[in-house]
Amino acid sequence: MIVAGIYSFNGGQEVFESAYPNELAQVMQVINQVDSESCKIKRSKEKTKSGNLLYSPSHLNELFKNGFTELGWKSHKIYCHYPTQYYVSNYTTSATTKKAFREMDFVKGKVGIEVQFGKYAFMVYNVCAKMTIFHNESVIDVGIEIVPVKEFATEMSTGVSYFEQFVWDLEHRGVSDIDIPVLILGVASSK
Repeated sequence: MIVAGIYSFNGGQEVFESAYPNELAQVMQVINQVDSESCKIKRSKEKTKSGNLLYSPSHLNELFKNGFTELGWKSHKIYCHYPTQYYVSNYTTSATTKKAFREMDFVKGKVGIEVQFGKYAFMVYNVCAKMTIFHNESVIDVGIEIVPVKEFATEMSTGVSYFEQFVWDLEHRGVSDIDIPVLILGVASSK
């Protein structure tokens, strides 16, 4: 794969270049080693793409996982203890939340990475909520979000979001005082 687009959210690129150049180099190394063409194995059953071979997000994720794991990156979970004091007095529940957690795909040092080949809401959640939570829990200081560019996303199932859409929304949302520096990397097939 190749990096086809780079967007620096809240000074992400500057922070990576000055404080985390080795981690950034490892991210670029993994991206360049992912053989996206080996993941073009999903036969579409969708009405508009019926019979077409599409990229499989789960296979892409597996290649990213293998690459990052080889370099010592690990997933990281934060266990959640949900409050119950906000239930109204006449509500009772038998549901349990004992094993609830939030998970970041890869963490090394104080860098967190999310690889997202899914729905749009997950991209926004990763950067605008999850990375902030992991920062508040002293797990990460900066983040990287790896997402497909539009041309690559069109060769996946319908509904996969893409870099250009995500950047537009982040630019129009603006930066909040709770946002951490994040580098958004738009990836494409190197075919």
